[in-house]
Amino acid sequence: MRVHELIDILSDQPADAEVELAVIAPVDGESDDITVDRYFVDGVLPWQDAEDDDGAEIDDGELTIWLVGGEEGDVNAFLDAIEQSDD
Repeated sequence: MRVHELIDILSDQPADAEVELAVIAPVDGESDDITVDRYFVDGVLPWQDAEDDDGAEIDDGELTIWLVGGEEGDVNAFLDAIEQSDD
């Protein structure tokens, strides 16, 4: 999804509506059951991969925007780790 597509989708929603991130995952491989984890979006993080899926370096990787959410302690630890890797 591109940023302009997300903006278009959100522009049709009430401005005071809460935004959450819903992560959908199977419970196990043998069942049709799923689990839904819901998180507030705590931040936005521009991200550019340094490597592709095979581990090869990317000279001009495409910019991706991450919507960051999760348990508060996990989000804080993640953001701290990202800050430390930038130093």
